[in-house]
Amino acid sequence: MQFNKQEFIAKIHLLISVSIVVPVSIFYGFQPESQFDIHLNTVDEHNFFKAIMGLYLGFSALWILGVFKSEYLKIALVSNCIFMLGLGFGRVISYFLDGIPTFGYQFGTIAELFLGCYGLWVLRNYN
Repeated sequence: MQFNKQEFIAKIHLLISVSIVVPVSIFYGFQPESQFDIHLNTVDEHNFFKAIMGLYLGFSALWILGVFKSEYLKIALVSNCIFMLGLGFGRVISYFLDGIPTFGYQFGTIAELFLGCYGLWVLRNYN
């Protein structure tokens, strides 16, 4: 995989997103309690987290398509912005309504907001 500087700037956050979202999705789907203060007790709770895993993996597949196929780049960028900013702003709302979460979620909030804003910047400057 070889990019010129402009392509690298336009695609790096998609690669960073995939490298974070894929492992997190696996933890959410199979062992959320190993990394997060989450304890699933019912089949419905397990089902919900497997669905979240599938959603994260599906978006990651779209972002990988955007990295390798130029006709998917814009939709990959737009979906990444919506995904990251949606998660980030949802977590900010939770801070105010529910309290401060564990460090992993605090870090995730900052990373999601950063990646979403970076994606908006890329859309504005490189399309």
